[in-house]
Amino acid sequence: MQKLIDSPDHVIDVMDAGTTMRFLTAYFAITGKTKIMTGTDRMKQRPIALLVDALRKVGAEIRYLEQEGFPSIEIQSFHGQKSNEVTIPGNISSQYISALMMAGPHLPNGLKINLEGKIGSRPYIEMTIALMEQFGIKVTWEKQTISVFKSKFQKTSYRVEPDWSAASYWFAFVALAEKAIITLPDVQEYALQGDKAIIEIMDKLGVHSEFKNGDLILSKKEHQSHLDWDFTDCPDLAQTVLPVCAAKNITGSFTGLESLRIKETDRITALQKELAKIGAEITEENGNFWKILPGKSKQASSLIIDTYHDHRMAMGLAPLATLMNVQMNDPQVVNKSYPDFWEDMKSIGFEIQAS
Repeated sequence: MQKLIDSPDHVIDVMDAGTTMRFLTAYFAITGKTKIMTGTDRMKQRPIALLVDALRKVGAEIRYLEQEGFPSIEIQSFHGQKSNEVTIPGNISSQYISALMMAGPHLPNGLKINLEGKIGSRPYIEMTIALMEQFGIKVTWEKQTISVFKSKFQKTSYRVEPDWSAASYWFAFVALAEKAIITLPDVQEYALQGDKAIIEIMDKLGVHSEFKNGDLILSKKEHQSHLDWDFTDCPDLAQTVLPVCAAKNITGSFTGLESLRIKETDRITALQKELAKIGAEITEENGNFWKILPGKSKQASSLIIDTYHDHRMAMGLAPLATLMNVQMNDPQVVNKSYPDFWEDMKSIGFEIQAS
């Protein structure tokens, strides 16, 4: 994102970064920059039609270069604002909605975004509103309608929060270890991120959390035998939580995993395949309800894990190394969000060999 946002290049290659694809598509479209947006083969399978349709309605001229509804796309021009109102499903990736929200202040008449149906990933939308307000933008959200008013972003001092998605993996290490105390430095109790829900989830799975002197200290506690959880507001935590359930023989019933189908990979299918290797079964009912049935975890001495070009598959399953030797195929995928992950594992005593 940082590299590409000011790039003079005509072709913008986001590689496998979905957030960058969606945010920069909106940014380039409403600022009138002529760009080709492209990425990896997997990125070209990730839908973008809802965002493109909304931007076209606002006034952008965008055409598909390959498959209709998917990247690669060419942003050709912006002819001025044609409409100040768009309608988009509320249960899609919040990145579409955030992209439109951040474009809104630049439009002469602002932008009204109507959300249809159930709203997913609500904390991400709330986080976008909170951050925009801190930088001087007026945004209101009433029922199913977000209104973004024309204004200019103002410079301000802001401290970026620690990444709770990344922090979640250390909860998993504690949950699976026989003994463990891990300190996450400079992690504050207040956070806008929905993935802070990992504290409540892992409290049920055997991890006690304590904020002390500006740090977060994780330690062992008793765990429940079953977990019920709605991941609608924190879908990125699924790849942390389900492997812990599988490894600890904790049954689970889950909702809110629909968006996992269109992430870096089909994360539901990937979890089904990888957790089957330790004896767990993930079943799906009606496309909106899932169960995990660990049975008896296989007591293997080693495990080969495929990562499916997905950083969260690697980091979510890495804590299984507390129980057995793990071979991680394509470990470089962590570079997308947490490039020092393997070094941090080494720092707490894991032996890691590259091959």
